[in-house]
Amino acid sequence: MVREDINMTRKFKVILDWDEEYQVYAVTVPLLPGCVTQGKNREEALQRIEEAIVGHIKALKIIGEPVPPGDIEIAEVQVNVS
Repeated sequence: MVREDINMTRKFKVILDWDEEYQVYAVTVPLLPGCVTQGKNREEALQRIEEAIVGHIKALKIIGEPVPPGDIEIAEVQVNVS
């Protein structure tokens, strides 16, 4: 059985997506569905997603759900769109 240390540090991959219409970075955390935020620039977006991740994990613990182990792998593919 793996013990979750309260002070354990985890890294989460995030996706930053520039929204041209609203002029903000939308940020999602693929490993934590529903954990999303936005920021007017990259720095603000990353700061806000850190806060969102902490809140999301606290909520998981409150409702008795585990923090997902591991992380996801992100790959890039190239396709012809013409």
